[in-house]
Amino acid sequence: MGKALRWLLALVMLVGAVGAGVGSASAAPATAKPATAEPDIKDRILAIPGMRLVEEKPYDGYRFFVLTYTQPIDHRHPAKGTFEQRFTLLHKSTDRPTVFFTSGYNVNTSPRRSEPTQIVDGNQVSLEYRFFAPSRPQPADWSKLDIWQAASDQHRLYRALKPVYGKKWLATGGSKGGMTATYYRRFYPNDMDATVAYVAPNDVVNEEDSAYDRFFASVGTAECRTKLNAVQREALVRREEILARYQKWADDEGQTFTVVGSADKAYENVALDLVWAFWQYHGVSECADVPAPTASTDELYTFVDDISGFAAYTDQGLETYTPYYYQAGTELGSPSFETPHLDGLLRYPGIYTPRSYVPREIPMRFRPNAMRDVDTWVRHDARRMLFVYGQNDPWGAERFRLGKGAEDSYVYTVAGGNHGSNIAQLAADEKAKATAAVQRWAGVQPAAKPLAPYDARLDRREVEREPALRP
Repeated sequence: MGKALRWLLALVMLVGAVGAGVGSASAAPATAKPATAEPDIKDRILAIPGMRLVEEKPYDGYRFFVLTYTQPIDHRHPAKGTFEQRFTLLHKSTDRPTVFFTSGYNVNTSPRRSEPTQIVDGNQVSLEYRFFAPSRPQPADWSKLDIWQAASDQHRLYRALKPVYGKKWLATGGSKGGMTATYYRRFYPNDMDATVAYVAPNDVVNEEDSAYDRFFASVGTAECRTKLNAVQREALVRREEILARYQKWADDEGQTFTVVGSADKAYENVALDLVWAFWQYHGVSECADVPAPTASTDELYTFVDDISGFAAYTDQGLETYTPYYYQAGTELGSPSFETPHLDGLLRYPGIYTPRSYVPREIPMRFRPNAMRDVDTWVRHDARRMLFVYGQNDPWGAERFRLGKGAEDSYVYTVAGGNHGSNIAQLAADEKAKATAAVQRWAGVQPAAKPLAPYDARLDRREVEREPALRP
């Protein structure tokens, strides 16, 4: 409470200093000095207690800042320590709406603009998720990494910035970022004016994953599904030959397998990712590129690396994403699916779970009610929420759905879309409706297209290749 009061006092002093010049002008003689100009946006942001500037990067038409904000390690007990949470600010104007973006992972420290930011021509605040380095408390108490604590990080930063950016606010994010935006809205429903969540998984009951089996039995074409299953099986039939190359690559690159246990265990995970990762990042048009089971080992090795990625399950590949795997194993849940075509080839039953990817010294206990609570809230209490999914994205097999209690909320699906699906890819009528809704929620003049012109660098939609268990 004391910090909140100091923020308000600082802002009152800023506004008061500007207002004093304007107010005194009406009573002053004609020779009075002109009113003081509005403080620079950087000065206004840094006047907020807890803010620290890392750097400012120039970008035409914007101011772009990399900053940190001091947050409590535990929002329930703020006196028990703090950490610096990194975020970026793409500043357009305080007269424009603001989009609160998170990827659910690390923050990109280069200027980027999410689709809603382009649609409303607004500002963008992008927050790094707690416990992703360098936004990690030291020492790290992993019990303080949960969806409520992360939502409280967003709430507190929003409260700090709202006096500066007083227009409408929208939360957004894709994949885990879409989940994060939804959880934030569930715990602090009055902060944001609307939420736009892209390809956000919703694993309500972690033990019940039959939706994924139905998905893989029908996605794409029968021919493509058969080709993918055959090459996945062949990748395990030739395990020893490929494993020798994998181990040599790891030795040459200084990659290790302490967490998952061995190169053989890592390779089994890589192979299990293959079909999922293909549909997550590719599409039916690329089925022609899937090699036949009779392909050379060189071709097979390259295909597995291109689709699944041999680096994913090394210690070095896992380390960055330890916070995600921890959450998947404690609250978010993770997918499982049947693989009858791999019978007799899998050596490590039960290895394909988040617990396998988190160092053993970090304790994990699953809390099954977290996702049920969020799902119930979305179905019955969603207001001004938009969900976008891809038809051929496996993560959409378990998705958010709206119930009778939802108001002014929508779920759209991109035909043939993968994990990079967005509003721009929707059918024309749905695209127009979704765009109009986002602009209406942001309080800007409705138009059938984004209000800001496309910028190839700023609007780059970056969908990184990731393992199947990481959205």
